[in-house]
Amino acid sequence: MIDLKNLTDLAKEASLAAGAEILKIYNSLDFGVESKSDDSPLTKADKAAHQVIVEALSKTNFPILSEEGRDISYEERKSYDYFWMVDPLDGTKEFIKKNGEFTVNIALIKKDKPVMGVVYAPVLDWLYWGNESDGALKSEKGSVPVKLEIKDSDSINTIVASRSHLSQETKEFIDQYQDAEVISMGSSLKLMLVAEGKAQVYPRFAPTMEWDTAAAHGIINAIGGKVNRYPDGSESLIYNKEDLLNPWFICRIA
Repeated sequence: MIDLKNLTDLAKEASLAAGAEILKIYNSLDFGVESKSDDSPLTKADKAAHQVIVEALSKTNFPILSEEGRDISYEERKSYDYFWMVDPLDGTKEFIKKNGEFTVNIALIKKDKPVMGVVYAPVLDWLYWGNESDGALKSEKGSVPVKLEIKDSDSINTIVASRSHLSQETKEFIDQYQDAEVISMGSSLKLMLVAEGKAQVYPRFAPTMEWDTAAAHGIINAIGGKVNRYPDGSESLIYNKEDLLNPWFICRIA
């Protein structure tokens, strides 16, 4: 039997340590920007955060699947029971723009479901964490943690959407709710706005990878929310698929 509380605490410590390394580079003059094979950006901060997180999580002996780690074949990982899924710096484009809307994402996955998640925004100093046993909380700038709970709503008053990936299909979805306010934000913070009740829905009709959503999904699960495939509607996103690309999805707290 695993100890989810201790593992959550470990992931929190790892995310804070990674955030400290990221901020050193964020506040420097040299981000060391490179392009990966898919033309997405990679910086010194991505690499430094990955190293810190892997060093911390390796103490558990669970496998680690990280965006910046080695390519692990499906044949090797398909037999995983518990494993860590990590995005050391989610929102590298936001990092490069210096708008502060990027996060460190650490999830614990059991088979194909996130059972725990930690999301940390270093510049904003917002730390979110949750697991299926203890619920979810947020601490802002080191403040006393606030419990995240479902806020019942019969209507959609606020929709959160991607700043960098606003597809035509997303625009068409938003247009159904003429009176709703639309908030744009980077990285997994979009899912966290739903978790906080600051938005009722987050439609994502554009590509994401499993490590982009796993940690936030773990927190959403902890408070009884849903991150479901679209247009199916009733099927949750699953993890450790042969293809690590996510399908379209909608996040709701309802």
